[in-house]
Amino acid sequence: MQLEDKQNQNGDGHVEAASRVRSADEIFKEFKEHSVTEFFKKNSQMLGYAGKVRSLTTVVHEYVTNSLDACEEAGILPEITVTVKEIGEEKYSVTVSDNGPGIPKAHIGKALGSVLKGTKFHRNMQQRGQQGIGGSGCTLFAQITTGKPVHAKSNTGKEAYECDVSIDIRDNKPIVANMVQLPISQFKSTGLEVTGFFAGVKYENSDHGVYEYLRRTALSNPHAHIVLHAPDGSTVDFPRSVDSMPKRPRALKPHPLGMNVSDLMDFAKASPSRKLSSFLVDSFSRITYDKVDELKKLVPELDFNKAPGELTWEEAEKLVDSFKKVKWLAPDLDALSTIGEKQIELAMRKILNPEFMSVVERRPKVFRGGIPFVVEAGIAYGGSAGTRTSTGTSGNVLRFANKVPLLFDGGSCAITEAVQEIDWKRYGIKNFDEEPVSVFVNVSSVYIPYSGVGKQAIAQEEEIIDEIKLAVMEAARRLQMHLSSERNRSEQASRYKTIMRYVEQLSSDLADITSKNKSEIQKSLTQLIESKYKSLFEDSSKESGQEADVAGSAGEEAEADANANN
Repeated sequence: MQLEDKQNQNGDGHVEAASRVRSADEIFKEFKEHSVTEFFKKNSQMLGYAGKVRSLTTVVHEYVTNSLDACEEAGILPEITVTVKEIGEEKYSVTVSDNGPGIPKAHIGKALGSVLKGTKFHRNMQQRGQQGIGGSGCTLFAQITTGKPVHAKSNTGKEAYECDVSIDIRDNKPIVANMVQLPISQFKSTGLEVTGFFAGVKYENSDHGVYEYLRRTALSNPHAHIVLHAPDGSTVDFPRSVDSMPKRPRALKPHPLGMNVSDLMDFAKASPSRKLSSFLVDSFSRITYDKVDELKKLVPELDFNKAPGELTWEEAEKLVDSFKKVKWLAPDLDALSTIGEKQIELAMRKILNPEFMSVVERRPKVFRGGIPFVVEAGIAYGGSAGTRTSTGTSGNVLRFANKVPLLFDGGSCAITEAVQEIDWKRYGIKNFDEEPVSVFVNVSSVYIPYSGVGKQAIAQEEEIIDEIKLAVMEAARRLQMHLSSERNRSEQASRYKTIMRYVEQLSSDLADITSKNKSEIQKSLTQLIESKYKSLFEDSSKESGQEADVAGSAGEEAEADANANN
């Protein structure tokens, strides 16, 4: 076929140029390499920047989670201030400051101006952020919506400075400008302050807005003190509920049951070990030389004295299969840091002020064979629990992953799926959408299987869904006992009031019949009735204690309920 333009005549007599056939060389002249920053510039929705309200909340989320992680790693009780100002139509400035360790001047560019670079992704431990996208993603979003860099001010205790940070999008490299040294004496403490300018965003007081995000952050991080300065000039203070730091997670080696073939090959190629056997012992938790001997029997054709870098894909496949046949100790849990039952109770009492609450922390479990996770669940009823609607109050689900609120993409989240699968009528909730109830669920893990880069929903892993259901049902069992007790109390109170309405008339009639003193008869009748309904006059704390006595069996009953539901 000739590589030249051809012409065809259509039915109207017009002449049209047919598509010219192009050679491979011509096509591949347009072949270009693009940076990851260019990709996210065109696909910012993947980072959570989709929708005006969501985009602004995402900015605050990224900065606040970075501040919380930095403070906790330094062992500092977080003091975080968020200031949102309206600077134009759908244009806002966001400033987040903390009292963390600050960022050294040599690293500020990479921390805020280079995507997929950071201190977290390579460490096998629980952290809020992991991908090295958050802070740099905010810089990118500011740059593509307003054309302005973010302004950073940092004090590490050894040096203090301020500067502007932007991104060379084509090369994914940071651009640091206007660097100015500052006197340390002007700072009250170490810390970081970041200010960005964003367009196409909107602040509103909704279930998906900045206020609600910070309220839930305070709920899941009771050791943090958070202050919000809103665009309308108002200030909201979320004081800390506890004065102690949460347990600091420790970086651990990966568990062999969490390995796939590709991961094992990557570890092997990067290993400095001289032998495959020593590589396995040095690189993974729970693998000892005794376990290596077991593996040798399962894969006799594999040379465990060879260099790990010489491991082939086929050999790695056999090794991963053999991992599944060995009995391993459970993964070490020092890499996890939960909120804690007492801390959740204190936070729920301070923020939701419910008439009843129940909190459960389940035992650690694993998913995908070797990744540990822990589920904490709580139920708050009455008070400020639930969501206020135009017609009343609706139940809501407060979703968290590693103590971070998940406000969006609820329909695809494992937490939502688990809560929806529960038969709430079994627990005294006739209609979940019409009750003042909040269900709190936090999943803690070294690796949260998010369903998207925006990290707003947990993938629907079967093991995680089942564990969430068990935790929520255990808490719901205690709510059922409370609601049943309240219904009985209400019925007794109604009967008591009904009977007491007739006491005076009955006393008068008996006095006429018996010729006895009416007041004495009335007093005796009152004492008799009150003795019958004495539970109405007992201290409510005694009832709470009785509920606590039977709460220990709630877990077993929840297991039974789960089996019944299944």
